[in-house]
Amino acid sequence: MGLWSTKKPKVNDPILKDGRKDDIVIPIMGIIGVGKSSFINTAIGRDVTPVGHDLKSCTAQIVHAIVPYPLDPNRRVVLVDTPGFDDTDADDSEILRRVAEWLAHSHSDGMKLAGIIYLHEISQTRMLKSARKNLLMFKKLCGDDACKNIILATTKWGEVEEAAGVSREGQLKNTFWKEMIGHGSRMCQFRDNHESAWRIVEMIAVAEPLEALRIQKELVDHHKSLTETEAGISISKKPRPDQKMRWSNTLKSIFGGGRNSQ
Repeated sequence: MGLWSTKKPKVNDPILKDGRKDDIVIPIMGIIGVGKSSFINTAIGRDVTPVGHDLKSCTAQIVHAIVPYPLDPNRRVVLVDTPGFDDTDADDSEILRRVAEWLAHSHSDGMKLAGIIYLHEISQTRMLKSARKNLLMFKKLCGDDACKNIILATTKWGEVEEAAGVSREGQLKNTFWKEMIGHGSRMCQFRDNHESAWRIVEMIAVAEPLEALRIQKELVDHHKSLTETEAGISISKKPRPDQKMRWSNTLKSIFGGGRNSQ
């Protein structure tokens, strides 16, 4: 079991083993079904991660899709396909545990994220309660300082009338995403083609990389348990007393395998 009770047993997600200091690492995040895998496949130009067409997540494990950076072929763009929140088969607490563990390993290994692409389905007629909850968790996970390296991208424009999509985009800008935009996040549209996907990637690639997300600092630098982090608090109802010890053991295994321990 993970740090919180879950519907499925713990999944061990792969960590990027051959990471380079100049890698442009960009996790793709969002709720289930928003189009994370489709975005990555479109950006890469081939199918590297499975795409789901129902309410079940196809991203069983965190996937690293690697492609040379066109402006500098000696560098690599690493797009990270993360499991979606609001999954029918896994609690959000378990998804957060998996994402947090990957981020903690990456931070302890010295990997810096270039930024994060957060996807939102523009065809949704309203901001569902689950989507609002997960947006809050995402903001807590990242922290205000990371907002300048976050692209808020809308997907599935082909499933909505243009005028309706533009109207919803305005609502996102002026309401739900207003705070993040105020801290430097930018909006963009993914139009289901390679050019628009790469335009979004390029917006992050040319920026200075992040020092760390809030949750990376909380877990690795401040040695907090997952339920003591801002993101964990935002979705936790009643933490169990043994959670801090379990996360402490996880951190020990991270430091034991990281480059900083050598």
